[in-house]
Amino acid sequence: MPELPEVETTRRLLEPHLLGRTLLRLEHADPQRYRRTELAEGRKVLSSHRRGKFILLGLEGGLEAVIHLGMTGGFRFAPHRHTRLTLHLGEGHLYYVDPRRFGRWWVVEAGDYREIGLLRRMGPEPLSEDFELERFRRALSRTQRKIKEVLLGQEAVAGVGNIYADESLWLSRIHPERPASSLEPEAVERLYAAIREVMARAVSAGGSTLSDASYQQPDGRPGYFQLEHNAYDRAGLPCNTPGCTGQIARIVVGGRGTHFCPECQR
Repeated sequence: MPELPEVETTRRLLEPHLLGRTLLRLEHADPQRYRRTELAEGRKVLSSHRRGKFILLGLEGGLEAVIHLGMTGGFRFAPHRHTRLTLHLGEGHLYYVDPRRFGRWWVVEAGDYREIGLLRRMGPEPLSEDFELERFRRALSRTQRKIKEVLLGQEAVAGVGNIYADESLWLSRIHPERPASSLEPEAVERLYAAIREVMARAVSAGGSTLSDASYQQPDGRPGYFQLEHNAYDRAGLPCNTPGCTGQIARIVVGGRGTHFCPECQR
């Protein structure tokens, strides 16, 4: 957390509060984690985009603020006890909160991602026209890594994290430990369609807010896609596939807790 749906929900809610506004001051006490933010001060926000799990703010003067929310990062419109950075906007403030402090900020020349390796090698956006079935098939055919690990790697497709990898693999009936290159063309097509469907539904629902409530929308509302989870965090519960008598199991793949149905995802 947060993954593509949570980051996109955050970006959309922030956009009307940032576009055309001048960043008067970025106040924080951690220049190693929030790098060169002083370069953004006094500059107007011209655009907002998302790339994978990154928020990209285009600034005056050819600069760009790159924000990665890490595991627990997010924004609030009101002060919060875990505020790590405060955006002074003249007619108000915006608060970046991050209880576990894994989030990062960079201010760079627009498009210069040399120090942000993941952003440079990231694959296509799953809800964009660039995410093509044949390109996805070629990416999977080149590796023997487990399919869950490939999805988490961000190079075959951007923005898919632990929750949405589990949900996509469940929907496409693929075992998370299968070598990516072993997937038949029909299985790759099912997974491709499942990723697009799961991501679209999750964005529409505002993302997933889990039991720790670490992710909330900037106005404090939760996401609601957790109400539609079929695999993630459902260990021991019945599989939702019609006619299936299996129960969701939990294993560890690539160091991440992984949920699947042993009956549907053989």
